[in-house]
Amino acid sequence: MSQPKGTYSITTPIYYVNAAPHLGTAYTTIAADAVARYQRMNGYDVAFVTGMDEHGQKVADTAADKGMAPQEWCDSMEPAFRDAWKDLDISYTDFVRTTEPRHQRSVRKFWQELHDKGYLYKGSYEGWYCVHEETYYAESDLEKNDDGEFVCPDCKRPVQLMASGEENWFFKLSDFQDKLLALYEERPEFIRPETRRNEIVSFVERGLKDLSISRSTFDWGVPLPFDEDHVAYVWADALIAYLTGIGYANAAADGGDGARGDEFERRWPMQYHFVGKDITRFHCVIWPAMLMAAGLPITHTVFGHGFLLTKGEKMSKSKGNALRPADLAGIFGVDAYRYYFMSDVQFGADGSISMERMVQVYNNELANTWGNLVSRVTNMTKKYFGSKVPAAPADAAATKDNPLRSMADALYVEYDGAMALVDFTKAIGAVQALAARVNLYVEESAPWNLAKDEAKAGELAAVIYNSLEAIRIIAAYLAPFMPNTSAEVFRRLGLNDVFAIDDIAAACAWGGLPAGNAVEIGDPLFPRLDVDAIDMDME
Repeated sequence: MSQPKGTYSITTPIYYVNAAPHLGTAYTTIAADAVARYQRMNGYDVAFVTGMDEHGQKVADTAADKGMAPQEWCDSMEPAFRDAWKDLDISYTDFVRTTEPRHQRSVRKFWQELHDKGYLYKGSYEGWYCVHEETYYAESDLEKNDDGEFVCPDCKRPVQLMASGEENWFFKLSDFQDKLLALYEERPEFIRPETRRNEIVSFVERGLKDLSISRSTFDWGVPLPFDEDHVAYVWADALIAYLTGIGYANAAADGGDGARGDEFERRWPMQYHFVGKDITRFHCVIWPAMLMAAGLPITHTVFGHGFLLTKGEKMSKSKGNALRPADLAGIFGVDAYRYYFMSDVQFGADGSISMERMVQVYNNELANTWGNLVSRVTNMTKKYFGSKVPAAPADAAATKDNPLRSMADALYVEYDGAMALVDFTKAIGAVQALAARVNLYVEESAPWNLAKDEAKAGELAAVIYNSLEAIRIIAAYLAPFMPNTSAEVFRRLGLNDVFAIDDIAAACAWGGLPAGNAVEIGDPLFPRLDVDAIDMDME
C-alpha cells in the first residue's frame, strides 16, 4: 500500500426521506461513487458522504398522514436508501441521518458560533412559503396556476402565505452579497457547469435578503442552543450534514467521543458537492455564506448536474415517471446500468433517456465491444496457449507492430484529466477507444492465421499478450463505473482485486500482466438484449 497523495472528499445531497431513491437520486449517487472509487485507485484517502434529510414540516406532515411519529417514519425509510445504495455498489464512507445525536451536535455547534459572532437576529417574517421545497419566495418569483393561485416556480404546487406573527431567527445573508460575488469572480470553478454559475451570479447581483433559519410553530427539528423554542429550518440543518460526515463535532468538547480525531481538519474543505441543478442556489449562495460566517474554507466545487428527462419532463414521483433503480438494474445488470448513465448522459446537462437508447448502448459498447473482446481473447488464449498468459517476446520483429501500447501509455493523462473535471463521458470514451482498437488489432493481426505457421509463434504470442494486457488496463480504468465486471475480468486474468490498486498510473504501465498467469474463460459478460422483449415503458 503506497502512501496516500492526500485526502479527497465528495458528497451527494442529503436526500429527503419522503421518497425512496429513484433514477435521479441514483444518478447523483453513482456519479459521486465513480469519483470516489477512481480517486481511491488514484492514491487518495477518500471520504464519500451521503445520507438522509429527516427534519422539517413536510416530513412531520407525511408522518402524520401515515399515522406514524416522525422518527418512526424516518426509521422506516432508512432501509430504502441503504438497500438501494448497496444494490448499486455505492462505496460511501459515511451515511448521515440528520436525526442522529452527532448531527444535532454539529448543528447546535455551528449555529451557536454564528450567534456568538453576531450573524443572527430574531425577527418576524411575512411572505410566501412552499412546504414541498421548504423555501421562501418573493411574490415576484411566483407563478400562477389555472385557478389563479400562486404556485412554487420549482414544483408548481400552491404556496402558503406565512403570517407575520411567527418569530424566526434570521441569518444575515445580505451581508455576504459582495463577498459571494467576489468568490464567484476569483474562483470560477466553485460553481460548475458554467450555466449554473451564470444563473447564480445573476441571482446574487439582484440582491440578497436575510434568511430565516428557524421555525417555532413545529418541533420536528434540531433545537437551537440559544433558543430552545426554535428548531433549525431545513437548509440550516441539512447542509451541515456535510460537516457531520467528516467529524465536525466529534471532539469531546462538543459532546462527542473524539473517536475520529482530527478528521475534520484533514478533510475540510471538500473537493466536490454533487447536487441537482434545482438545489444549486442553496449550495452556492446560502452554504458558502454560512461557511464564510463560520470562518471555514469554502468547498472547492459545487457541481449542479442536469435532470434526467422522460417525455421531455423531469422525472419525479408526483408525475409518475420516477422509475426505481432496481427496475433497470434488473434488466441490464447493475454495472451496465451504472455505465449507461455515466457514459451516455453528459454530466451537467439535461439528458433524455429511453429504453431503446439504453439497449443500443448496452449492445454496441458493452456486449459487442467490451464483452466480446474479453471473450474472444480469453478463448484464443485457451486455444493457443493452454489458458496461460504467453510471455511477450522481447525481439523487435515480434513486438514492432503494437499500436496498443502507445494508446495505453497515453490513457492516464486523458482519463485523469476528464475525471478531475467529472467529465465521465470523455473518460469512458477514451477507454472505449482503446477497447475498439484492440478489437481492430485482433482482426488485423488474425491470430487464427498466425497459429497455422510455427515460424510465427513469437508473433502469435505477442498478439495474444498485447491483447490480454490491454484488457487488463481497460478493466482497471472501467472499474469506477463497472466495479463487478472489472473485478470479474481481473479474476479471469488471474489477478488480485482491482480495487487493491492505489496508484492507477503505475498499475496500468504497460507490461504489468505476468506471463504464465492462468486465464479463465466464462459466460459472456454482457449477453445481447432485444429491446422488443423488454416490458418497460420509459417513453
